[in-house]
Amino acid sequence: MGGGRRATIVGAGAALLLAAGLYLGLVAAPPDAVQGQVQRIMYLHVPSILTAYLAFAVCFAASLLYLWRRDLRHDAVAVSSAEIGVLFTGITLATGSIWGKPTWGVWWTWDARLTLTAILFTIYVGYLMLRAFAEDPQAAARYGAVIAILGFLDIPLNHYAVLWWRTLHQPSSLMRPGGPSIAAPMLWPLLTMLAGFVCLYGYLLLKRIGLERTRQRARELRQKRGRRG
Repeated sequence: MGGGRRATIVGAGAALLLAAGLYLGLVAAPPDAVQGQVQRIMYLHVPSILTAYLAFAVCFAASLLYLWRRDLRHDAVAVSSAEIGVLFTGITLATGSIWGKPTWGVWWTWDARLTLTAILFTIYVGYLMLRAFAEDPQAAARYGAVIAILGFLDIPLNHYAVLWWRTLHQPSSLMRPGGPSIAAPMLWPLLTMLAGFVCLYGYLLLKRIGLERTRQRARELRQKRGRRG
């Protein structure tokens, strides 16, 4: 099965899961007993950060493989996944602010988890800026891989911040010891949205890797022509 066909199938799955998840979360699920309707932002906020974690984990693994093998195919996966991870982290920050205003009374506060999420976003934006402006592609791939590996260390700090420090942010309701603490009518819409976000990530990753590989091959052709000239 070709890459284009795989992307189409994964994209169709993402569309169906997201449509079902949005209906279940925004219409079928009951409002939270304490937070009311504003709790529904959870169906975007939680899947977006977990998908961002997945994207940065793939970037981390691909960066390690690139430093080991110096294979540009691994670098293409790394930069593609990092770009998508930045997108989902941005969604996380935006939806968190929307939730925070009616809940905490402010759009932003320097809470430990919020701050670490902002740092995570900044690290990988810096990674993408390095990749965009570096003149030597090989050097950009090497330095970028180091940044991606070091930046990934922010994720365990981010995830456990609500346990290690006193924070405003509520503890994790999904990924926690003993299993989820969410009632089934809210849990299933959340899991459906998470599956949809993961499929959307897969679709975007397949498309973005194809574009990056095309750029790499075009750059190699230009370099060969330059040497012949």
